[in-house]
Amino acid sequence: MCIVSSEIVDSIVRELEIEDIRSASIRQIGAVVRAVEARTGIEYIHFEMGVPGLPPSAVGVKAECEALQRGVASVYPIIDGIPEVKEQASRFIKAFVNADINPQGCIPTVGSMQASFASLMIASQLDEKRDTVLYIDPGFPVQKQQAKVVGVNIASFDIASYRGKALEVKLEELYSKGNICAVLYSTPNNPTWMTLTDEELEIIGRLSAKYDVIVIEDLAYMTMDFRRDMSRPFEPPYQPSVYKYTDNYIILLSASKIFSYAGQRIALACISDKLFVRHYDSLKERYGMPRFGAAFAYAFLYSFSSGVSHSAQCAMAAMLKAACDGEYNFVEDIKEYALRTARIKDILQRNGFNVVYDTDGEEPVSDGFFFTIGYKDMPGGELLKELLYYGISGIDLATTGATRNGIRACSSNIKPHHYAMLEERLRLFNEKH
Repeated sequence: MCIVSSEIVDSIVRELEIEDIRSASIRQIGAVVRAVEARTGIEYIHFEMGVPGLPPSAVGVKAECEALQRGVASVYPIIDGIPEVKEQASRFIKAFVNADINPQGCIPTVGSMQASFASLMIASQLDEKRDTVLYIDPGFPVQKQQAKVVGVNIASFDIASYRGKALEVKLEELYSKGNICAVLYSTPNNPTWMTLTDEELEIIGRLSAKYDVIVIEDLAYMTMDFRRDMSRPFEPPYQPSVYKYTDNYIILLSASKIFSYAGQRIALACISDKLFVRHYDSLKERYGMPRFGAAFAYAFLYSFSSGVSHSAQCAMAAMLKAACDGEYNFVEDIKEYALRTARIKDILQRNGFNVVYDTDGEEPVSDGFFFTIGYKDMPGGELLKELLYYGISGIDLATTGATRNGIRACSSNIKPHHYAMLEERLRLFNEKH
């Protein structure tokens, strides 16, 4: 027995002019689910959106309110960041990643999405022969959409099939073609929650240096591999990163998940010292700015948004400082996601479902913000469509570049009453299928 009428779901899909719900974007699926909830009054279990499900950092809220009271709303912020946020960003990346990046290279952006957009755009304009961005998948679908928006070519592969030494062979094969300008990945990985090992990061860094490829390392979920405690500033273990193995990198740090500050749209593009000052003839000819860091800020970010909200920068600076000073243990706060995910996985497995990407090399994958769901041999799009009739949403793993069948799910919006609801709905689904 379905929880939601299939006719209602299908009619809303048609009304929203979604060609095929099985390949719909995250935002499209969210729109469908909200419309079904409004029409039927039936509450969905929202696995589709990676929206923080914890209160925003009190440190950030207090600092932003105080900044607004001081009148910063009437003043344009400096495009490449107010001094406080740049200084604290440099401290933070040292405290939790152990990377040394000069404050000048720590530039606030309107979320990590703007940071990745600017990074892939500038990378694709450095050498006309290098017109392709390599995505190490599975990954966040919208980052590929960014490349499509600006007409940059895309290459990708599923990292699950190329762990360890196999990664070196694959990267050599792709890099040797001479058309790759940048490589982009996240660690922990959205959607599978796999984490790249030091061996794999060394391979990426070394080969990217060899072939002069810019590494765009998305650390939106930094320190959220909860198998190790990375909560102590300026003490190991640190967040694994490529910085040790190449000078040609941009690290993306976001306030959205680690500080639950998604609504204010602030992140950081942390450009390595050597890349920041590197000169490119193509940038000089096109923008009159040969230096990479200057073009990034004053050609790209200036064109996009003229900088990040002044008050949000004040909030970010305060959160970064409190974390570095040991006054704010943000890692302890976000461990809640791992607890939720572990409980959800247990319910899934009791009802005939499985975790699709269940291992991280030779270890079980960490419990965290995202996880992957499969059911028998059902293709991800079909599974998604069927689960919608049972009041459960998600996104098809195929849209993330995954080669395995299933859907991506997120634990962030799970409330205490959802566990029993999920158990019952999955039981009904399993009985029918």
